[in-house]
Amino acid sequence: MVLEAAKKVLRQNGYSRLSTRDVAAAAGVPLSQIHYHFGSKQGMVLALFEHLNSQLLDRQNAMFHDSSLTLSQQWDRACDYLDEDIASGYVRVLQELIAASWADSPVAKVIQVGLMGWVKLLVELAQRAEREFGGLGPFTANEVAALVAGAFIGAESHYLLGLEKKGMPVRQSLRRFGDLIRMMEAAHRK
Repeated sequence: MVLEAAKKVLRQNGYSRLSTRDVAAAAGVPLSQIHYHFGSKQGMVLALFEHLNSQLLDRQNAMFHDSSLTLSQQWDRACDYLDEDIASGYVRVLQELIAASWADSPVAKVIQVGLMGWVKLLVELAQRAEREFGGLGPFTANEVAALVAGAFIGAESHYLLGLEKKGMPVRQSLRRFGDLIRMMEAAHRK
């Protein structure tokens, strides 16, 4: 209940204007309860991030290890997840905390660990692609994972900045990359 309220207030106000008092009011709990359980605004948002990120990593892990899905199907599903994560508010939470982490090293450490959990899954996926396609051209699996992570994090940022509405086809471009993977899968089957 408190974490859902924290997510709602964070989405509305951003990290810099987030207050534990507003979260307590939104959750209908005494302010002291937030301070008792989380210690501070920072502790509360880090608990929120770790809670959300754990759920999403579990979801990604299950999808990436589903051997019934081709790489292109997994890419398509990852794009679906991006849409879901935007709608749920997770993307806003993540981007707010990334920005906060530039000046707050304890936040940075938690965000880094969370993101590296995702990158580890991407490296495993790139290694699978490397095996299936006989290589990744001039790229290593780590480099492909870094590019994919950057593409999704950048897409999230561009989306939140409203660039998609200004004609930058952020999510469409990611989805079209799935077409390239499908072409590679078809060429490999020949």
